Amino acid sequence: MSRIIHLVRHGTHAEVGRVLSGRSEIALDARGRDEAEARARRLDGLPIASLHSSPRRRAQETAAAIADRRGLKIASAPALDEIDFGAFTGRSFADLDGDPSWQGWNAERGLARCPGGETMAEAVARAIAYLAAIPAAQTPAVCVSHCDIIRGIVADLLGLDYGRMFAFDCNPASLTTVALGSAGARLVTLNAPA
Repeated sequence: MSRIIHLVRHGTHAEVGRVLSGRSEIALDARGRDEAEARARRLDGLPIASLHSSPRRRAQETAAAIADRRGLKIASAPALDEIDFGAFTGRSFADLDGDPSWQGWNAERGLARCPGGETMAEAVARAIAYLAAIPAAQTPAVCVSHCDIIRGIVADLLGLDYGRMFAFDCNPASLTTVALGSAGARLVTLNAPA
């Protein structure tokens, strides 16, 4: 029997698309709070047995909108945390575009290590191990995480190279659903809007 995992990206914050926020504690902005509320409403009618979230503030705030609406407790899950981007953290994408180490990391996402951080493979492995360990009784589960973590999970489960994860989007407050079972994984929903 498959276990259903709903992966929700956190809502918008002031740095989305401009700065590599990484493991900063930036909060949702007004738009992000609206997106989180919309996502919570769009989950109405779906069974949810448990709620898990990255410890980052923007993810916790997104999860809180779901928790408040559903009366669920949030399990804080460091394994769902953003990639440790190391020295890339806090830099603008415009600045990073001219950095050869950033270009190298993006060209070899599965192997290259962020300076002082982790590899994509390490980040995805910890997230997938966490999802696999969620007991069946706690599914369907909602797991609030980050764009690259969610895209990395999808790429891994579909057997794609991490370089292919840019072939699909993961928008703020979007929903991606996977079914995990003894016969493998199945992608059910990808990037459903809030």
